[in-house]
Amino acid sequence: MFSKLSVCVSLATPVLSRPVHMVVSPASTAASKLKNMEKSLTAEEMFAREEKYGAHNYHPLPVALERGEGVYVWDVEGRRYFDFLSAYSAVNQGHCHPKIISALNAQATRLALTSRAFYNNVLGEYEEYITSLFKYNKVLPMNTGVEAGETACKLARKWAYTVKGVPKYKAKIIFANGNFWGRTLAAISSSSDPSSYDGFGPFMPGFEFIPYNDIPALERALQDQNVAAYMVEPIQGEAGVLVPDEGYLTKVRELCTRHNVLFIADEVQTGLARTGRRLAVDHENIRPDIVLLGKALSGGVYPVSAVLCDDEVMLTIKPGEHGSTYGGNPLACRVAIAALEVLEKEKLAENSEKMGKILRSELMKLPRDIVVAVRGKGLLNAIVIKETKGYDAWKVCLRLRDNGLLAKPTHGDIIRLAPPLVIKEDQVRESAEIIQKTILSF
Repeated sequence: MFSKLSVCVSLATPVLSRPVHMVVSPASTAASKLKNMEKSLTAEEMFAREEKYGAHNYHPLPVALERGEGVYVWDVEGRRYFDFLSAYSAVNQGHCHPKIISALNAQATRLALTSRAFYNNVLGEYEEYITSLFKYNKVLPMNTGVEAGETACKLARKWAYTVKGVPKYKAKIIFANGNFWGRTLAAISSSSDPSSYDGFGPFMPGFEFIPYNDIPALERALQDQNVAAYMVEPIQGEAGVLVPDEGYLTKVRELCTRHNVLFIADEVQTGLARTGRRLAVDHENIRPDIVLLGKALSGGVYPVSAVLCDDEVMLTIKPGEHGSTYGGNPLACRVAIAALEVLEKEKLAENSEKMGKILRSELMKLPRDIVVAVRGKGLLNAIVIKETKGYDAWKVCLRLRDNGLLAKPTHGDIIRLAPPLVIKEDQVRESAEIIQKTILSF
């Protein structure tokens, strides 16, 4: 166990020659002209515009998308692709699900934001629904997944001081190496990936690290009476869809209970039916002390996240000690209810389980001299590409794009394959054929 503290296109607007007394065109006409101008841009011109005016903090696959429906997206030239990233599992319900879009539109015309200075008529309905569904006393609504992680860290520290009796400001939170829950200063302080933290120190104190999927290491770490919590992804997504040994989460639960330490499950990417269960921890029938949700909590149409836990933990935070202007806004709440109802009523966890087995079965047929490993659970899967001078994961993803399927590498040699959970068997098999065709072309 160690602590980090110890270690181009320029777009010119045409000049109109007209008398100064001429009536200005209506906004709708201006919008129409802008729309026509956008349509005239090529994908390459769109890439160059982002390069010129945007921060260079991402390395996107070169494809410019303009529309999505279900498991498909279309680029600006009208080409259709299977989406096998699902916005990092934010679009579990499929692109532009009509029930979610309808809820968004209906609420947007009534009331979008009140802040938490006032009550609104939707927040309580959402709170009752989500806590009943996941069987926790309370929910604290936020906006993004990383905010959910920050909230969990604050809750764990406050609980440690007010309930467990850890000396003030001595609380520690344990993280697994390879974790990823965002890029705030707290999140990168818990990272073991130099590309996330290098150059951004000094780092958050009180964060320590152990190997993932290592029960003896966790048991040693928990001997420290100042440990407040262990925060872990049930399956590590950004690290390359690393699935722990069967029984690992059960042993984590047992150790945290024995040592009076909070078990925080980061289900932002693995939750909400992605792995074939409502939550990934449900595969082992365990109940964490704190659950983090985000991404698909809105079906990908609005930033929504949530922290679920019981009163003993949640009520340690008092009014004014934590919050967000947008957290729990009526629009977010209405969208989240609809997104959760879609997952339940359409039985997307069951479909994820079934389609995931078919997909992995097909992926296992890929030549092992190129694809050296296949792993995953439900529809959160990955293949590991053997890197050579002729190909690597990035080149494979470019050729997948050319063949009609979008995926993205992670950690150099790994390609995540995570389509929307509404995918059907014929679409899974068609996608598998595209992947096989692509791999065999190298």
